Amino acid sequence: MIIAIDGPAASGKGTLARRLADHFGLRHLDTGLTYRAVSAALLAKGLPLGDEGVAIEIAQNLDLAQMDKTVLSAHEIGEAASRIAVLGGLRKELVELQRRFAETPPGAVLDGRDIGTVVCPDATVKLFVTASPEARARRRTDEMISKGKDANYASVLDDLKRRDERDSQRTVAPMKQAEDAVLLDTTEMDIETAFQAAVDIISSAKDGPRT
Repeated sequence: MIIAIDGPAASGKGTLARRLADHFGLRHLDTGLTYRAVSAALLAKGLPLGDEGVAIEIAQNLDLAQMDKTVLSAHEIGEAASRIAVLGGLRKELVELQRRFAETPPGAVLDGRDIGTVVCPDATVKLFVTASPEARARRRTDEMISKGKDANYASVLDDLKRRDERDSQRTVAPMKQAEDAVLLDTTEMDIETAFQAAVDIISSAKDGPRT
């Protein structure tokens, strides 16, 4: 079973993906971390983010088991990751890595922005998880504050809107809902409600993607 979960930042797709992986006994991959890992390596080496050759080399030696979400969640790394995500050669390398992960038994839950459209177009079930920019900004702000970080709601909202525009308008694998993906709007949902809704959708899709 392969479950593809796409959606914008702070929509709750990551938390949902981890919960679903545990529930269905599958492995989980936050594909965004693969781009963050490459961008973090470029930043650490002081190399330009547009150096695609070096970025591809880093991707070819990437160890998924060594990706530290806590370290890679830094704001500057996320910004850099969004910028290198437009590099076609790098995307091709990482997509192949992500596919190999997904196709390894017993299957996996992958979350990102192009899972259902590019990485796993034949996934068992596809979800597009979203929420209003305002709700997502509030969640992200609350999360940052809970971790002792400084956070300004207006700044976070502006940042999310910029990322949404960049991710949805890029020419290579833009973020969009797959035609056969089920839309799950979590604006008015807590995580338990969203989780149960997702479980119901997946459980009813045993014979293939649901429209």
